[in-house]
Amino acid sequence: MSSLHNKKALVCGASAGIGRAIAVALANQGAHVILLARRQDALLQLQQEIEEKHGGSATVLVADLENRDGLIEQVSVELKGGPIHILINNTGGPPAGPLLSAEESDFAVAFGRHVLAAHRLVLSVLPGMIHAGYGRIVNVISTSVREPIPNLGVSNTIRGAMASWAKSLSRELPPNVTVNNVLPGFTDTQRLTSLKQAIAQRDQLTMEEVHQNWLSQVPEGRLASPQETAAAVVFLTSPAAGYIRGVSLPVDGGRMRSI
Repeated sequence: MSSLHNKKALVCGASAGIGRAIAVALANQGAHVILLARRQDALLQLQQEIEEKHGGSATVLVADLENRDGLIEQVSVELKGGPIHILINNTGGPPAGPLLSAEESDFAVAFGRHVLAAHRLVLSVLPGMIHAGYGRIVNVISTSVREPIPNLGVSNTIRGAMASWAKSLSRELPPNVTVNNVLPGFTDTQRLTSLKQAIAQRDQLTMEEVHQNWLSQVPEGRLASPQETAAAVVFLTSPAAGYIRGVSLPVDGGRMRSI
């Protein structure tokens, strides 16, 4: 029997990239997956893939993390069908750019989409987790919480806030409900491609030169696949990870220099 049989998982940002890979991986472990994102077409396609190709179970929840009242209202409807045991907080990062070029509104929007949306989701699903005696909260953030990344000023700031929120939360959650962070490194997603284009334009380099510069920093010598990051997330949601809480786990191929 799969390790997450009879568990229900809510995956934010499930329409693409790491979020999509996490949804598939959780379904493969037996969880019923609630696919949350703004793009209904992409979610319906993923639902069909999970059910027909992987033999899993999934439902679609079209919602916007910036519309928090609407988000919680929709999640509350899902909770009427039983508790959500696993919450994956995952959403696209703020646009690239130096910190000194950021407007106050840039910080406010990003803080709302990441920290405030995650906090309200936790408050919504936590009673069910406590009643079920099983809860796993995993935040997909960034290696920048330990080593800020150049030209990602707002993202560095918000990701750091998210990590501190999670660590504080880890001291308040009851037994059997854990919260942890996964810190993806250079991962082969559309988000990384967009960042590569921005760096190439800014530094007057080719995209291949940017790519090779990244690889030179990674002892593994390659980009991560979204599925590799998803595997770390799935472990943290499993019964085997019940004694792990409040950690930030890098999945970066050894790129970071900090301990």
